Amino acid sequence: MYDYHIFSPYCVCPIGAHIDHQQGPVTGLALDRGIDMGFTATDNGIVEVRSNSYPNIVSIDVTTPVRDPQNDWGDYLRGVIHVMQKELRLEKGVTGVIRGSMPSGGIASSAALLCGFTAAIARANGLSLSQRQIVEIASMAERQFIGLNNGVLDQSCVSFCEKNQLLYLDTATGEHRLIPFGGQPGQEVPFKVAVFYSGVTRALMNTDYNLRVEECRAAAWMLQAYESRRLNRLSQTTLRQVSPATYERYGKLMPARFASRARHFFTESERVTEGVEAWEAGDIEHFGELVFESCESSILNYECGSAELKTIYLSLRNCDGVYGARFCGAGFIGSCFALIDPEKEGHIREQVARDYLTKFPLYRDSCRSFICESHHGLQFI
Repeated sequence: MYDYHIFSPYCVCPIGAHIDHQQGPVTGLALDRGIDMGFTATDNGIVEVRSNSYPNIVSIDVTTPVRDPQNDWGDYLRGVIHVMQKELRLEKGVTGVIRGSMPSGGIASSAALLCGFTAAIARANGLSLSQRQIVEIASMAERQFIGLNNGVLDQSCVSFCEKNQLLYLDTATGEHRLIPFGGQPGQEVPFKVAVFYSGVTRALMNTDYNLRVEECRAAAWMLQAYESRRLNRLSQTTLRQVSPATYERYGKLMPARFASRARHFFTESERVTEGVEAWEAGDIEHFGELVFESCESSILNYECGSAELKTIYLSLRNCDGVYGARFCGAGFIGSCFALIDPEKEGHIREQVARDYLTKFPLYRDSCRSFICESHHGLQFI
């Protein structure tokens, strides 16, 4: 029916949560569930796209400057066009359909949509974009048009990931590596990824996501000020610009809120380094324990996680067969994920459902669980 077909995967971040916007090191895995997009190029410059998740058809003219959000899901598509129009000549649109395979909520669904649509518009217009260019366009669309002060973790996972390999990304330098489990190319990972959707979803713009970003920047500013360093604008300041030694020296002098945000950044950065070593050694138990520790810091230091997500997490923490678990994405809404022993999948799903619905029976019809495997990043099929 359509000339082109794109698969753009959902993703999870095992270790490195909430620090990509501070230029920290992060890790990621792409999943075998994601967004399927079928499309055909149009010669009249008109984009007409519908989704199985939303009722309205989005219509955009790529030959006319796109300036203003319209506060619907189509703003993600408008944001891509807005960014591409600044540097590239767009003459052709697309007509197509987008199908998501899981409820959105922390699984990088917006990044999957943004990267997939960027690739579609590029293909329709005969533009050859690198993986890094797709990441940059997608992340700029979310920051500049949607207004979310995010980093590049999700978009990088969608673009760079490969099956059975852990993505390591230094968001300060752009360096990335794909690391096979146990350091052996072709080695299958010994786990599956279980995603538990709480039944609660709302846009990150309606959470404290942007506030947390500003708190981290303010923490960095304070630490630099203690050392009498010349300060940049707050928008140009990140915790990566502060040394661990400076935090150790002055962290106790900071107001508790900002000290906690800095503590999460520095301890999470250490967990990424330790986690990569565990992954390369093929030690899934230690890697999983670091995933648990990451979520504990999200709760205690970054102060995110709804009552629903914490209930799912605590159930997973106490469930046999779970190597590690944490909140998905920003951790305010949506889902938790776990690295699980495939042989104990049924038991894990039953226990989490029982624990969750005992406390939140109102989500009986909307909460769901999904079992996923590691997968490749964005690709034309």
